[in-house]
Amino acid sequence: MDKIYIVGAGPGDEELITVKGQRLIQEADVVLFADSLVNEKLFTQVKEGAEVLKTSGMVLEEMVQIMVDYVRAGKKVVRVHTGDPAMYGAIMEQMVLLKEAGVEIEIIPGVSSVFAAAAAVGSELTIPDLTQTVILTRAEGRTPVPEKEKLRSLAEHQCTMAFFLSATLTKKVVKELIDAGWSEDTPVAVVYKASWPDQKIVRTTVKNLDEDMKKAGVRKQAMILAGWALDPEIYKKEYRSKLYDKTFTHGFRKGVKE
Repeated sequence: MDKIYIVGAGPGDEELITVKGQRLIQEADVVLFADSLVNEKLFTQVKEGAEVLKTSGMVLEEMVQIMVDYVRAGKKVVRVHTGDPAMYGAIMEQMVLLKEAGVEIEIIPGVSSVFAAAAAVGSELTIPDLTQTVILTRAEGRTPVPEKEKLRSLAEHQCTMAFFLSATLTKKVVKELIDAGWSEDTPVAVVYKASWPDQKIVRTTVKNLDEDMKKAGVRKQAMILAGWALDPEIYKKEYRSKLYDKTFTHGFRKGVKE
């Protein structure tokens, strides 16, 4: 059966791609990539004669037909997506049409922008005794969200939250968080173009999120991380895991009594 590879390119830095993903790009006869988001430096080592096609100006059916035509012609086709394809990757609609055409798909995961953003601000998103849950979501704009996933409802958990595709909807984010009981002083970190050379970090609070993003000129390609795990002073507080606690016994070490 014909096969197409969907590769997660990572958040931006050309070195934040898996070894397997980079190898497939280098082996490909045809590469299609989302040129508005994917770093073109990933394609400096494609093999001689390989075609590299930009897809930002294409519609779904056009793009899928190109992939099908090439793979049926015996070409190795790689479709490259930003971050990890599983998160807001718009791959399912492509997969439906590819499967209808009898094309097999293999997905290669990538580093998501949420983790690149957390790394950029030096944060662990799950802190023992503070928060053990991360919600990955988006504010509702032109793309609706299911009724049971409305932002206010999710925010009532008051765990760490990561907002994709929400940089133009910060007024809504602020309102829903506060309506859900969040303190206006809750720390927020915004990372514009995480891992790119022009990366920008905005440290703020729920109350000042919209205003500070406006001042920084950030209104697209930004990951918004919110919650007390983003507190810049968190390292001064005593939150400890059981993993390295000397009194804690596990399969590799016997704990000792104090």
